[in-house]
Amino acid sequence: MLGVIVALVSGALMSIQGVFNTGVTKQTSVWVASSFVQLTALIVCIIAWFITGRESSFSALFQIQDKYMLVGGALGAFITYTVIQSMSSLGPAKAVMLIVTAQLVVAYIIELFGMFGSEKVPFQWRKVIGLVLIIAGIITFKWE
Repeated sequence: MLGVIVALVSGALMSIQGVFNTGVTKQTSVWVASSFVQLTALIVCIIAWFITGRESSFSALFQIQDKYMLVGGALGAFITYTVIQSMSSLGPAKAVMLIVTAQLVVAYIIELFGMFGSEKVPFQWRKVIGLVLIIAGIITFKWE
């Protein structure tokens, strides 16, 4: 149950953050806004690291076996950029629908093939049908 609550909070925070970042971008620029987002995230993470007891040090990053996984931070910059751009051009509701749908499709592909060290899952038609229903929902939502 805790996982469900955390996921719902995460989704809500992502939507709110996207709107906030788009507002900052309108008054500055997309790269200034993105830089500020990443900088403030770094500050919050370092403070949280100090408060929570520092189970590991930054030197542990050099011990990561699959070095490509360290690209996650750089991906975060592009995620911020693309969320801002999509919300600016589509509006929050349409942008989030497409973002979440893309997340589901890519996550299912990652699971199907066991990519990036994730556990491989068997193909299930019901999951594909669920994705098709989501896409049908997007079409219905956009229908004017």
